[in-house]
Amino acid sequence: MIALLQRVSQAAVVVDGETIGAIGTGLMVLVCAERNDTVAEADVLLGKLLAYRVFADEAGKMNRSVADVQGDLLLVPQFTLAADTNSGTRPSFTPAATPDVGRQLFDHFVGQVHARHGAGHVGTGRFGADMKVSLTNDGPVTFWLQVKPKGA
Repeated sequence: MIALLQRVSQAAVVVDGETIGAIGTGLMVLVCAERNDTVAEADVLLGKLLAYRVFADEAGKMNRSVADVQGDLLLVPQFTLAADTNSGTRPSFTPAATPDVGRQLFDHFVGQVHARHGAGHVGTGRFGADMKVSLTNDGPVTFWLQVKPKGA
């Protein structure tokens, strides 16, 4: 599974003119399930995401996690992160999980965030929707986290 996280001062997702998810200070996270991913990869990725130190401590060093700062999370499904861009000028999405599996893993990921991240507000995008995502990247700070299935 893949998570592209951005430290933000605010972020929002709009679908059909309606804001369906919005956060203040925290992380906006694009989440993608790849073929052969299972809840095991989702759980490992979530543990890494919640513990990843991207917020400044009193010395200005990135030593605090979203849990440490009681930050918000905005989770947005984004299958295009799995694109194979190695040949040609059109991406291939064969590395992405099927839509059914992708939705199940995204829903599992969101459910686990609600269960494990009681510190901040959690918002989400909508799987399969045409979303408009806005954010103010703080830093900018952006990181790519990826967990591969064992043996991959």
